[in-house]
Amino acid sequence: MDNVVYYTELYDYYKDLLTDTQKKYFEDYYFKNLSFSEISDKYNVSRNAVYNEVKFTKKNLEKYEASLHIKSKTEEIEALLDDSITSKKIIEIIER
Repeated sequence: MDNVVYYTELYDYYKDLLTDTQKKYFEDYYFKNLSFSEISDKYNVSRNAVYNEVKFTKKNLEKYEASLHIKSKTEEIEALLDDSITSKKIIEIIER
């Protein structure tokens, strides 16, 4: 099983870059826990079409993170804040 938390976090950051179909299938699969067959019945498409679209969506999410780094930068900032580093050092790192 793939890393559900990882993909749902990426989805939170990049969902606005996805098509409506990608969002529907992804949400049904990851958030509503529907199977590919259930999703295919719901939208009257083949199971393989749903599988391919979810797989393509995951690849897109990975591609967006590789290009934009929003999730990793956010985690870096959160780690810095958790470490209680001085405000000046936080500002310097954020500006980089």
